[in-house]
Amino acid sequence: MPVALVVLAACGEPAEDGAEAQDHHIVLADSYEPENFNPVAGHGEDGSSKIYDGLLRLAAGEQATPELEPALATGRPEVNADATEWTLELRDDVTFHDGSEFSADDVVATFEAIIDPAFASPLASAYGMLDRVEKVDNHTVRFHLEYSYAPFDTRLLLGIVPAAAVADPAPVEESPLNTEPIGTGPYRLDEWRRGERVVLEANDEYWDGAPDVTRLTIASATDDNTRAQRMRSGEFDGAWLPPKLAATFADADDAEVVTNPSADWRGITMPAGHPVTGDPDIRMALNLAVDREAMIETVLAGHGVPAHTLIPEVFGQYYNPAAVFQHDPEAASQLLDDTGWDEADDGIRVKDGQRAEFTVMYFPEETVRRDLGQAFASDARAIGIEVTLEAVDRPEFRPRTPQDAGVLGGGDFPFDPDPQVYNALHSQFADYDDANPFLNPTAFRDDDVDAALDLGRRSLDEEERVQAYHEIQQRLVDDPPYVMLAFLDHTYVMKADDRWTGTTQIVEPHAHGVEWGPWWNIREWRRSE
Repeated sequence: MPVALVVLAACGEPAEDGAEAQDHHIVLADSYEPENFNPVAGHGEDGSSKIYDGLLRLAAGEQATPELEPALATGRPEVNADATEWTLELRDDVTFHDGSEFSADDVVATFEAIIDPAFASPLASAYGMLDRVEKVDNHTVRFHLEYSYAPFDTRLLLGIVPAAAVADPAPVEESPLNTEPIGTGPYRLDEWRRGERVVLEANDEYWDGAPDVTRLTIASATDDNTRAQRMRSGEFDGAWLPPKLAATFADADDAEVVTNPSADWRGITMPAGHPVTGDPDIRMALNLAVDREAMIETVLAGHGVPAHTLIPEVFGQYYNPAAVFQHDPEAASQLLDDTGWDEADDGIRVKDGQRAEFTVMYFPEETVRRDLGQAFASDARAIGIEVTLEAVDRPEFRPRTPQDAGVLGGGDFPFDPDPQVYNALHSQFADYDDANPFLNPTAFRDDDVDAALDLGRRSLDEEERVQAYHEIQQRLVDDPPYVMLAFLDHTYVMKADDRWTGTTQIVEPHAHGVEWGPWWNIREWRRSE
């Protein structure tokens, strides 16, 4: 897939030593800027960081399915019989950007910081299975788990920081790594002007070979329409854009639309704490009433697939093709008739004095969620349920999740179903936690689902795991806590040219933007001869 290069004069790129130097630069535009550059604070947890390396890293497998390959480790982990000990040999030819040598001490320090309460890492719950990390020798580490955790290798994508950077326990928000990262990755941070741009420069000493793209600028352009206009004017070499805006470039001679499939879902939460959304018959009727295919065509410009549960088809054998809802508004209306939800004079249903009405919140900057919410409200109104959409800023949104529905999105690593579903469904997260308000936001409680979730993450028998996740999906169709709508295809626009080779499609997580898209493997791009 070819791409082009354009110099971003408008963002104040400094003068370079000749056209050839500039020709190795790329300028991209995103809607968000990073919160920090600290792995212990969550940066690059999914393997997307350009500044840090993990013990393992992403590679594109068949049909763009992500696979894991060694990075700072020399090979795949050696795992004991009950999968409670994971041992890795480490590379001995790696240095950090500050010149210090990489060793087992850095691996131990990074992961111990995550599970140390003194650091208050937001990733601590994701590493709840980790007991301790042992330094076997200077280039060997062993992870000791509290219990067997089948997909632990997905947790080894996290970037490694120098031990000295986390030597003094303190809350992560106080860490210098947040703004002054020290990694081993293919790029180092050259400049960060908050709200304007991030500039990365190639690490000439990178252990896997210096990148051919020597300078990468990521401009912050929060407004979707403005970002599209600046892309059209030639300011950027590429940008993430919502599907409808990306589609406006489909016929452009100097650009192309690139889509990556994802495990990134959008759906409507049905909080158990509300008298309407907590009603099982309302939940089922809405799942039958929504026209998912129409939403994909009209809201997503065709860039997505219907979602019925939290597990998409990109998960291969873990996907249960039988766990789906048929689009049947007549059956939805009949269900409500049969269960005592009678239509009032205004067409809205009532049962025992309770009107079938509720609010659906969405983040005001999320235009796709807004448009999906509008389509959902229209389908709900057709069967006598009144939905009021409300744009709610995130600080206010959070405490309202136990009571009010919301258009939410999610989708963790698309490598294993456990992180995709566990926190969204397990009853241990059903009680509202202001620190983590989007864990199990519907307060779903089901003993059978809990048992299957626990089995799925701990079992080392692949067939047993597949069966567990199939059962979970069937249960979500029998007793749905969400109205799932779609899994998104993430859409990007690139300048068209033939100067670079090496772009590869990959299935993406919920996270998206120019850290992903065609640029996820930019360290591998090579100049065309």
